[in-house]
Amino acid sequence: MLPEKSSMVNSVYAVKSIIFELLRVGLTIAFTFIALASFPLSPITRYKIIRLWSWILIKISINFCGLEYKIIGKDNIPNKPTIILSNHQSAWETLAYQSIFPPQVWVLKKELLLIPFFGWGLAMTSPIAIDRQNKIKSLRQTIKQGKDRLKKGFCIVVFPEGTRANPMELKKFQIGGAFLACKTRTSVTPVAHNAGSLWGKNAVIKYPGQITVSVGPEIKTDGLSPEQLNQLAESWIAKELKKIGNAKTK
Repeated sequence: MLPEKSSMVNSVYAVKSIIFELLRVGLTIAFTFIALASFPLSPITRYKIIRLWSWILIKISINFCGLEYKIIGKDNIPNKPTIILSNHQSAWETLAYQSIFPPQVWVLKKELLLIPFFGWGLAMTSPIAIDRQNKIKSLRQTIKQGKDRLKKGFCIVVFPEGTRANPMELKKFQIGGAFLACKTRTSVTPVAHNAGSLWGKNAVIKYPGQITVSVGPEIKTDGLSPEQLNQLAESWIAKELKKIGNAKTK
């Protein structure tokens, strides 16, 4: 549940949120041209340049909207290419993870690349853009391109739920991320967060408060099937979500 506030307070939050969204649109358009101009550079260099877009937006969300965050388990943040499996509640984590974790690519639906400006810039970050309607083809593509991205030094961020969930809700995990980890013998870093309490799914208003991001210990793939690995990550995230609860509002 999102916090209940008076109509006056909500109006202030709404105005700030609308201003934030206008700034986001403006920055997205500007960074699209920067992203396209970076095409001749190496994928990692391109990513580091384009990542400034999300870094600026997170700074604005903190200083203007009051969306602060804290990290539990900083020592678990990987320093090598790994598969990051995370719950998905908001657009917030797609921005913040770029500041929290090393260079990364995302497994995402290919339709996102068709969004004017945003999708064009996104395409320059070397994502693994899949067709969700063709699961077998998508799995093969994820393995092939996943090996390539890991070799180039990227972490791979996967949201196994496949779509954003409501606060404190965890949808059943799809197996793609765990399958990729096992096939490439790459360890998994599970991550839980509660951003949806302040920046909800498809919500306009962003409430000030503190989001918690909990980074779990590395899960090695040795001796595990994709199903077992998927279950371990899902169980850890589910327990961690209960532990951290909803984000605290100001």
